[in-house]
Amino acid sequence: MYQAPRGTQDILPQEQAWWRYTEQKAVEISQLYGYSRIDTPIFENTGLFVRSIGDATDIVDKEIYTFDDKGGGSLTLRPEGTAPVCRAYLEHGLSNQPKPVKLYYLASIFRYDRPQAGRYRQHHQFGYEAIGDDNPILDAEVIEMAWHFFLSLGLNKLSLQLNSIGCKKCRPEYLITLRKYFSKQASSLCSDCKTRLKKNSLRLLDCKKLRCQQLASLAPRSIDFLCPECKKHFNQLKNYLEQLKLPFTANHCLVRGLDYYTRTVFEVGPQDGNAQDTIGGGGRYDDLILELGGKPTPAVGFATGLERIILNLKKQKAAAPPLPKPKVFIAHVGNTAQDEGAKLASKLRRIGIGVLQASGPKSLKAQLRQANSLGVRYTVIIGEQELKTASVILRDMISARQKIISIHQLEDKLK
Repeated sequence: MYQAPRGTQDILPQEQAWWRYTEQKAVEISQLYGYSRIDTPIFENTGLFVRSIGDATDIVDKEIYTFDDKGGGSLTLRPEGTAPVCRAYLEHGLSNQPKPVKLYYLASIFRYDRPQAGRYRQHHQFGYEAIGDDNPILDAEVIEMAWHFFLSLGLNKLSLQLNSIGCKKCRPEYLITLRKYFSKQASSLCSDCKTRLKKNSLRLLDCKKLRCQQLASLAPRSIDFLCPECKKHFNQLKNYLEQLKLPFTANHCLVRGLDYYTRTVFEVGPQDGNAQDTIGGGGRYDDLILELGGKPTPAVGFATGLERIILNLKKQKAAAPPLPKPKVFIAHVGNTAQDEGAKLASKLRRIGIGVLQASGPKSLKAQLRQANSLGVRYTVIIGEQELKTASVILRDMISARQKIISIHQLEDKLK
């Protein structure tokens, strides 16, 4: 038997309520903050991600799904959402719109990662980007929007981690100091971190191995190396978050996993969780659009995995509203009654009443059991006598009471 590929999942009917609920809240919060939806292709030119994410990141080194197309080009399944949005921003001249340009997406993301709870090789992201404004009040709004989104879903006991990793002016000095510190600890680093020490030293702070985390906790802090502009930006952001009454914790080990981040980085997760339990995160990427061939354009954004959200909703025993379903079941006695039932079902559906219909030679008792198991409110029964008198039996499945009514009255009764 074939099975779903490792790291993927089938989202079965009984799970759909969680997904529709989460997506609906994502759309509602985006509209509330003035974001418009954008959808980009699931694959892009490989160079887009190498240039934006960084060729020394774990994502590009180990996790991207890349293939050659028949035209000889190299394409990559989308491993994150920000770079494609920025590519579309440049390609379609969205820079001519009033700033900031606010865009959100709901998209499948593909990474060859070790599958674990809430993390799949194909997963689904809700993300949003605010492009064209470097004011820290926009960073605060992006963070507040994420916080607001999680609370609206019913998630609670959350923690907000915050850091600033500086800009291309002040970060080089910090990276030199960071490499010196970790070079002295090289023998204690994991194999991945020994590679990061040479290729991408900022990611040394992001390792999930306990020993490396212990070393990172004592490492030099990026906030101690910020230039005056970055320091002012970070202090203003913290002030805005305090005014918005958003509780945050400064975490000097927070760097995020993509090379394009500048200044603000943040993550949201459960209070009692660890780094692997992060629900969502984001930050500022003021140099990315310039790297992709555009003009210098500040931007800030956020992304969260729907699988992680649903996992945490279930952990907190939150409830997803049930999806709407038909409230009427049509049962029949005899083939002629079945034919008339099909006509009636079609008529009711055309006026917006959801209907399920029994089929085949089941007994009336079996049909009523089926209606009960489907959770419908009313069953319409048609038999030989009802055909003769142009009537139906309308049965309330909760009270088990039923009455005979004219078929011409049925529509108004059900409405």
